[in-house]
Amino acid sequence: MHERQFTPFRLVAATAALAFCATAGAAQVRIAVSIENLAPTNSISFAPLHVGFNNGTFDAFDNGATASNAIISVAELGGGTEWQTAFAAADPTATRGAIGGALLPGQSNSATFLVDTSSNPFFTFAAMALPSNDSFIGNDSPTQYRLFDATGNLLIASILQKASDIWDAGSELFDPANAAFLGDATLRTPENGVVGFDFAGLAGFNGLTTAAGYVFNSALAADSDVYRISFQVVPEPETFALMLPGLLAIGWVGRRRRSQSAESALSPG
Repeated sequence: MHERQFTPFRLVAATAALAFCATAGAAQVRIAVSIENLAPTNSISFAPLHVGFNNGTFDAFDNGATASNAIISVAELGGGTEWQTAFAAADPTATRGAIGGALLPGQSNSATFLVDTSSNPFFTFAAMALPSNDSFIGNDSPTQYRLFDATGNLLIASILQKASDIWDAGSELFDPANAAFLGDATLRTPENGVVGFDFAGLAGFNGLTTAAGYVFNSALAADSDVYRISFQVVPEPETFALMLPGLLAIGWVGRRRRSQSAESALSPG
């Protein structure tokens, strides 16, 4: 008799659970992206982080190659207009955007994006390092960071960048007078070099006062943590609505069971 009483509530709970699973496995998910500047106090800051959830076809730059106009627009001025335009042309269905303004040491920021995980499982990013003439962080290979598996589950919780991951675009000669965050960044002297790793050159700005008012001191070693990008799937409001009946039913059944057990224990044999 007790089983017949509890069955409707179990069915509600099971139905809600199945609905929740269907929602969780849907192609579109809302994902929160958080960024943190981990560099030492008075060390490097960062321009806005340009991001794209994509199919893995947009390749902004290559190690050892001449910098494209797309990555130059990030590395020299931070604005990234040509990066965004090139991204949209290469992958029209990508979800793109930018997070925050200037990110000083110790600061953080975040933004939320609606992503189709089936068509855009990869994550691409780029941000200018400040101060510099053409330094930046970003992923060389467009398929380096696969965020979602085939069923839409999150594969990566965070991406950590160290000082040794900082790139030099090789497009503009070192000159503090023309460096972003220090001088007139609209002025430049072409370097005609190639993209390569180089964080050590940032120490050349030591002792200069930045646009944020602090005196710059790189204080970076190759293994210094400088930047973290974190990911978290944000449940849609309807997900909680689907779960609620099941959770309430499960709680009700649990209370009824405990009550029945207590009554049985108190009943005379």
